[in-house]
Amino acid sequence: MANVITKKIYYHDTDAGGVVYYANYLKFFEEGRTQYLEEKGIYTEKLLDENIAFVVAKAEIEYKKPVRYKDVVDVITDVEQIGNSSIVFVQRVIKNNIVCCKGKITIVCVNTQLKPIRIPDAVRNLIMEEINE
Repeated sequence: MANVITKKIYYHDTDAGGVVYYANYLKFFEEGRTQYLEEKGIYTEKLLDENIAFVVAKAEIEYKKPVRYKDVVDVITDVEQIGNSSIVFVQRVIKNNIVCCKGKITIVCVNTQLKPIRIPDAVRNLIMEEINE
């Protein structure tokens, strides 16, 4: 099941024309992924205590419609695929039921030396529960 966060667009999210600055969609997607994981009981700070982290390895973004200052949008996050050390998320920014931006973000599980490692079974199981529903 997808996770949804609702976000109001503030002036600092926009460019000089009052349109969301393109790089800020990456922040919105990060917030969506963080919320998705936390709702499953997966917390970044706890993983870091175990010398485990997730880093973005690939980001594909398609900008479809502008989002402007004071708009309210939903950031929808879902998992498309989980591998041995990676998770592929599909994410969308939606305003008034219209997709304004969509992305496919791949994160990789790494150790403190930033070398890819296997996703811990506890994390994998929490995400797989979601995928299998």
